[in-house]
Amino acid sequence: MRRLARLLAMATLTAMTAGLLGACASVPDTDGLPVAGSQIRTATDSGWQSYRHGQDIVKKLDARPVPAGQEDFLARHLAVEEALAGAPLVIGNRVTLLADGPRTYAAMLDAIRAARQYIHMESYIFDDDEAGRKFADAFIAKRAEGVAVALMVDGVGTLGTPDALFKRMRDAGVEVVVFNPVNPLRAKAGWVPNNRDHRKLLVVDGKVGFLGGINISDVYASAPSSGGSAGSALSFSRGDKVGGAGPDAKTAPWRDTHIQVEGPAVAEIERVMQQGWAEQHGPPLDPREFYPRATPLGPTMMRIVANRPGDKDGYTLYLTLISAIKSARRSIHITMAYFVPDPAFVQALVDAAQRGVDVGMVLPGFSDSSLVWHAGRSHYTRLLEAGAHLYERRDAMLHAKTAVIDGVWSTVGSSNMDWRSFALNYELNAVILGPEFGREMEALFAHDVAEAAPITKEEWARRGFDERFMEAFSRLFERWL
Repeated sequence: MRRLARLLAMATLTAMTAGLLGACASVPDTDGLPVAGSQIRTATDSGWQSYRHGQDIVKKLDARPVPAGQEDFLARHLAVEEALAGAPLVIGNRVTLLADGPRTYAAMLDAIRAARQYIHMESYIFDDDEAGRKFADAFIAKRAEGVAVALMVDGVGTLGTPDALFKRMRDAGVEVVVFNPVNPLRAKAGWVPNNRDHRKLLVVDGKVGFLGGINISDVYASAPSSGGSAGSALSFSRGDKVGGAGPDAKTAPWRDTHIQVEGPAVAEIERVMQQGWAEQHGPPLDPREFYPRATPLGPTMMRIVANRPGDKDGYTLYLTLISAIKSARRSIHITMAYFVPDPAFVQALVDAAQRGVDVGMVLPGFSDSSLVWHAGRSHYTRLLEAGAHLYERRDAMLHAKTAVIDGVWSTVGSSNMDWRSFALNYELNAVILGPEFGREMEALFAHDVAEAAPITKEEWARRGFDERFMEAFSRLFERWL
């Protein structure tokens, strides 16, 4: 009984201090609970609607005759994307996969230093540390050259960032807007404290854009073994068990994914930024050539998908993901930082595994949110019983949000597979179609698997009472994580 009491006390404290604003946030937001409850009910209904919509799309595809052994996976996923509403498919792009912080920061800073017209950035977190000051200094230097610079950061994500950092940029002429400030007296666009700007994007001169999961913070100063396009990186043992002598969320290198985009799709990223800026009543942007004529630079076809809570198309990202999963025929490979899916999403993964699709997921071996981590693990039993392959990275703080399906449909972005990303956050993902980029994503996934510890049904069945209790308890709060 004493042990149970200790567990209950620890779980309750965790729920109170970390559970209400969810992934990547660290402060509670009790005032937003009534709003959150309403939006979550809508999201639940939308989830099952998306599940059924995905089924309808796939049934139409399956009705078309395909010779044995000749199925065109790319054509199949292209047909699914064309059936979805929202942003258009854009052809003629060059996409570079960036799988660690140092290489991502180097590419972003190179683009900033080359700016001639404007620099627009959104970041959930912008810390006052070496990384943050490096970007601030680069912005200030370009503003001194006459380049227009605009930065939007989230009110909760930058809660611990001293305002002095942003004041220094403002004093130098950089436009800085705080999305949905925690203090309602500072909010210009209405105050909905549970809606957060979780996007991470950068656009320079309308010619190069970046998006993904990487914030501006020193946690990305070192890189775990990441393979793929990330180049050489540090390597760590994957460890034998969680909670041992290995790294934790405070000491581990962060494993994340970003992309660099060149070509016509950059304009779609810029439109997302400008829409968010206008909605927050930011000052008029210094008029520049925001949408220069785009020259095709590569063969890649892609779609920029933005989540905007409250929109009639607010669940486009959810529908996009679930439709791709429903149409999968060969493989679904997911690398995900925060995995707290709704029932329809779990059902889609179970359906895929049961029809013989290779469903593989690399998930965190520890997290900066204990409640989120345990809530995600509460779904392991059902997935394992359906035949899914699960792995945990225990050498690094996993923060990536990516998937590759059938080797031809890929997504990289800021959206986690959780209630918050689908229902409450402003998110941004890219859907990339094509086998070339798909091969890079598959190689990165394979490397993550090699660095991870497999979770077998037998091992999972032997887990202890403490873990089972935390999973059951955390599951009670999963809709608010």
